[in-house]
Amino acid sequence: MSTFMANRTTVQHKWFVVDATDLVVGRLAVLVANVLRGKHKPDYTPHCDTGDIVVVVNAEKVHFTGRKWDQKSYQDYSHYAGGQKITPAREMRDRKPEEILRRAVKRMMPRGPLGYKQLGKLKIYSGNQHPHQAQQPQELKLKG
Repeated sequence: MSTFMANRTTVQHKWFVVDATDLVVGRLAVLVANVLRGKHKPDYTPHCDTGDIVVVVNAEKVHFTGRKWDQKSYQDYSHYAGGQKITPAREMRDRKPEEILRRAVKRMMPRGPLGYKQLGKLKIYSGNQHPHQAQQPQELKLKG
């Protein structure tokens, strides 16, 4: 008996679409990160990209628990003197609502070339339209 190890030629990537309306950011990010990594499949292999492509729509309708809309902030730094920018979560939702979920998922992915490649399979859109209808994405059933 031998152990099956997935590789680039044996993996089939599926397309999934998730409606983020009224979902909690962290709980949605965990489920999306697991699908991107392929941990939902029985042939998951840690050193191979076995994950699927995820399209998230209605990213502007996600929620935080507690008072995070008032307390949470996002920090960016340009590596120049005085180049630190701190953006409150409420302002981030108004300017770039996709970035809230993208940063949450990014921090749950492994760092390195494989993790960056897997994160590239995440497509996030505000609004309920997306340009990936030709790939016939399936609705992803969330257990959370």
